Amino acid sequence: MGSTSPLHVLADPVRARRARDRLEVLTALLGGPSVDPLYRDSVIEIPEDHPVYRWGCKVASCGNAKSSRRDICSPHEREWLRARREGVTRRAFLNDARPVEVRRPDPAAGTLDLRGLLPLTRAEFQWGLFAHTQQASRYDWHASELRAVVRFLRNHRVTSLLELAPASEHVPTRLVGVLREISAELRIVYFTPEETKEAGYIETEHFGVRFHRSRSDFDLTPVSQRWLRDLLWDHLADRLRSPQGPTRRGGLLFHDRRACTELSAFLEAVAPGGGHDPALLTEEHMRRYVADHNKRVREGLPSLAIRAVNGKPSVVTGNTRRFTFNHARAILRDALDSGEAERIGLPRTFITALPYGKKPVEGRRNPFPDEVAQALSDEGNLGQLAERHDPSDCGIRDAWEALVFTGRRCTEVLNLRLECVSRHGGLPLLWHDQTKVGNYGEAIRIPEQLYLRIKERQLTTIARFEDRHGRPPTPAETKQMALFPTRDRNPHGRDSISYTLFRDRFQQWINELDLGRCVAHQARHTLATNLLRHGAGLHHIKQYLGQVSGRMAEHYARVASCEIEDVLHHVWVAGPGSAHPGKLLTSPTQGMSREAARAMAVDLSRSTPAEGGLCTFQPVVRGDACPWQLNCEGCDKFVMSGADLLYWHRKREQWRSLAERAPDDATADYLHQVFEPTSQAIDGLEKALAALGLLDQALAMDLRRPQDYFQRLWSIAFRASDLAAAGEQDDDPDRQSEDPR
Repeated sequence: MGSTSPLHVLADPVRARRARDRLEVLTALLGGPSVDPLYRDSVIEIPEDHPVYRWGCKVASCGNAKSSRRDICSPHEREWLRARREGVTRRAFLNDARPVEVRRPDPAAGTLDLRGLLPLTRAEFQWGLFAHTQQASRYDWHASELRAVVRFLRNHRVTSLLELAPASEHVPTRLVGVLREISAELRIVYFTPEETKEAGYIETEHFGVRFHRSRSDFDLTPVSQRWLRDLLWDHLADRLRSPQGPTRRGGLLFHDRRACTELSAFLEAVAPGGGHDPALLTEEHMRRYVADHNKRVREGLPSLAIRAVNGKPSVVTGNTRRFTFNHARAILRDALDSGEAERIGLPRTFITALPYGKKPVEGRRNPFPDEVAQALSDEGNLGQLAERHDPSDCGIRDAWEALVFTGRRCTEVLNLRLECVSRHGGLPLLWHDQTKVGNYGEAIRIPEQLYLRIKERQLTTIARFEDRHGRPPTPAETKQMALFPTRDRNPHGRDSISYTLFRDRFQQWINELDLGRCVAHQARHTLATNLLRHGAGLHHIKQYLGQVSGRMAEHYARVASCEIEDVLHHVWVAGPGSAHPGKLLTSPTQGMSREAARAMAVDLSRSTPAEGGLCTFQPVVRGDACPWQLNCEGCDKFVMSGADLLYWHRKREQWRSLAERAPDDATADYLHQVFEPTSQAIDGLEKALAALGLLDQALAMDLRRPQDYFQRLWSIAFRASDLAAAGEQDDDPDRQSEDPR
């Protein structure tokens, strides 16, 4: 760092003219009305209480420079550490602290002397300082860091920050972040969209788009063939210009780039001349690429070009194949439709040989098994999640419990705002955004337990804001704050913790509990299945969970049916028309085999709805008139199930009301006697449902709707006469002495 030799020299006239042009552009921008005049001076005097580059201690009237890690000076930092151990809040400490003397005061703590820098470099640094203030989420640049950057640029006679590679061996590590951010801002100013296309990247800021916590320059150089990279650039530009715009943090752009990168790597290795001449490509080359990719999926082989965050090759899966094929197909088809493929000589047969990527069936998640659900709700295990895997108390446990209670998507919970709960009519509601389906400000009812937990988290978040700023948030700041704020580049608490952080901490917890392969999203499937099992319709589940289509809800229906299929064989009791109304016919303790229960089951697809149940008499099913004048209660062809319980409850209340209004006791006794077989059947059905844990489910159901007949709960029933006969065959002294329930 002591060397004064220049890193770059403008030796040729073209570079010199380009430097003059860039200097003129930056000078004009810095002279604009929106730029603080502070950044135009050669000697920049930063106020000690500057909103972005504050360098003074936060203790009132202290006047000393803050330390590099805190917003207070070193002596006050030592005092604060002692006070915190004694339970003093940050806000109280800042209010009571008094100025302290510093042994070696620094009268130039807020001064940035840019004299001695080359004119272009000075203008670039000034523009970088201003551009940094325009970012909502930013790193803290300490004044000492900025002075070190200025010394480095002056000592090395740097001609332009853009020509200095921030990661080069000449640059100190602690200055890399500042130089990289300024360079990114300069590229937005210096290059036009067409120039970025030539350079092999696309600048999203040129289209008015900046993805959250992501760089604005999108590198396309991994696609080595220029014709393919140009097609990719045009496709990305169309996405960025579209009225809808890219969604979900640029996921579509990443899929587009991955698709072209995979295809590029294969062509580079297999096609003539590395695939750089599109006219030499044939249908066979594309078919070989598809076959190779399918093999990698089948055998779990690594990708040719894509690497994971740890640097290892990414494994090709059914999901990545789907995205790769579909996005590459869309890019090539666009070129075919626009005529660009014909212009560059890319054969049509090469494009049409790429198939659609089908969604893999194995990617669908099932609900948590009972033992896993119990472990994930155990109070001791939940305490372990908070203590061991969230030591900084980011709210991982609170977020997980919110997922369990509400069935929301992970990002819908993690991105909750601070003011996300309220009471309306005495009921606690959770307000959230269902961004995947475009529903914003949606409210759902939540249990009191979750409401109180979120209120506690609100107090924690506000207390941390007060600790950082020494004051409570204003009403305007509160509206923008996150319930689970991240501590990284988030001075105002507006940004939430990332899904990656939550996923990693949750997975560590799962591994420690040794529960096998589980993901947090299964909580959503578990809640949906429970809702369906307790009588909610598919359209209700789709609306409540904010699903894009009904296919997932139908999957829940299949899962719920499978879970209760074994139980349904043990629900039936003898009906009112049998010899023993209300007698429990099948239960786990009576020893009826699965085969015997199946033999007694009635296929209700060959039945017709009747009042309070279903008729299985085939002539009636085919449309003929009932030969017994609709006397269902006395007919052995009449079927009752647990789904009819509420109907028969209403029926019993009607008969009791009639008996109470009878003119004399004899008439009342007669009415009670007539309804007694039906009453016995209802009592027996209630006992059977209660013994099997299904009574609450049956009581939660209302009268049937037409679509309910397609659900498994209504699709299996047994003839009352068959059940009665089965019960009579089992009457022996030993069994009668046992309680079948």
